[in-house]
Amino acid sequence: MESATKWLTPRRIRAHATVLALCLWGVCAVDFATPGMYDRAGNIKFQDFLPLYASARLIAQQRASELYQQVIAESIQAIVGHPTRVLLPNLYGPQVGLFFVPLSRFSFPVAARIWMTISLLIYFACIYLVWKSCSVLQAHAAMVALCAIAFPPLFHFFVRGQMSALVLACFTAAFLAFRADRHWLAGVALGFLVFKPQFLVAIPLVLLLAHAWKAFAGVVIASAAQLAVTTIYFGPAVMHAYFDTLWHISRVIDAAELSLAPIQMHSLRSFWSLLIPWPEAALVLYALTSLAIVVTAAAIWESSAPLAPRFAALTLAAVLVNPHLFIYDLLVLAPPLLLVADWTLRNPQHPSSAALKLLLYLAFLLPLFGPLSRWTHVQLSIPVFTVLLWTIWRQSKTPSHKLASNESGVV
Repeated sequence: MESATKWLTPRRIRAHATVLALCLWGVCAVDFATPGMYDRAGNIKFQDFLPLYASARLIAQQRASELYQQVIAESIQAIVGHPTRVLLPNLYGPQVGLFFVPLSRFSFPVAARIWMTISLLIYFACIYLVWKSCSVLQAHAAMVALCAIAFPPLFHFFVRGQMSALVLACFTAAFLAFRADRHWLAGVALGFLVFKPQFLVAIPLVLLLAHAWKAFAGVVIASAAQLAVTTIYFGPAVMHAYFDTLWHISRVIDAAELSLAPIQMHSLRSFWSLLIPWPEAALVLYALTSLAIVVTAAAIWESSAPLAPRFAALTLAAVLVNPHLFIYDLLVLAPPLLLVADWTLRNPQHPSSAALKLLLYLAFLLPLFGPLSRWTHVQLSIPVFTVLLWTIWRQSKTPSHKLASNESGVV
């Protein structure tokens, strides 16, 4: 462990990040250089933005009752301009489509470019705000910026035209609220994640087990309020159709992504599904390991550890327990990676620092190699995320923790 950590010098990390950034964004530039809606590989540019854009158009046309019907596929074909075999179901609540209604007045290519420009601004704003809270990393602005550009989930988020920047914004707002001792507001920020409810599988349980009552109340109130307002606006029939889609989400994803879905996912659910050929056994293992992750994260949150490792543990639990998490949603790991890196630099003599440095490097890089699991049946990122959480738990048990003046203790 020590030798591996010594090998990861700042110079090597900078070189690796530079090569990775050049490769990822060079491929993106070449792939997107073709005229029209299709990239060089024959995929629709910003493809995952299509159902969001189609939903927004239906809402603008007063056709919200059709959001979760076959008409979405027909709308996508109309947007593309000719028949396509692309199957992209609408998996988001109607409030998400409502959010994008202002963009529906533009053509799809223009709307997608506008949204991705806004998303990149949100991403780099979140990185900047978290970086400003990291006392040691503030002296490494160039390195942080380079790693932010080279972050593999950012590349996938961009080329797919996803909305993961909004999820990142919720986590960033929650961290800043916790840091300011505004625990209820932090819970509200996390409760907004109900527009992507799979992120709220672990978070309320962790806060509940850790007796973080203010944050837990904020999560419950914010998520319930968002769903209530959406139901009042769109009506119970639309919400029933949405919840029915969520209930059968695995079937919908399998139809859309075919056999490639599991290798693009990075959570315990997909890890066991790839590794174990029996669905029932994989589901049981997912439930048991998820319970262990939630209990571990709750123990860390309830400890006297600084906010940085505790918030990293909460985010890792949300990622690992998430039943449906593609690589672009790993964008939410940017804040915890920054926070834990800053903590290790401030505590170089801590017994866990060497292990944490290596795990951070692997957590940053390994999601890029997800497609290898098609042959190995092992998603390498998941063991690394799990060991990272376990290492944070070990260091949280060290009695020598001293809280900084701007960090809260047990929330």
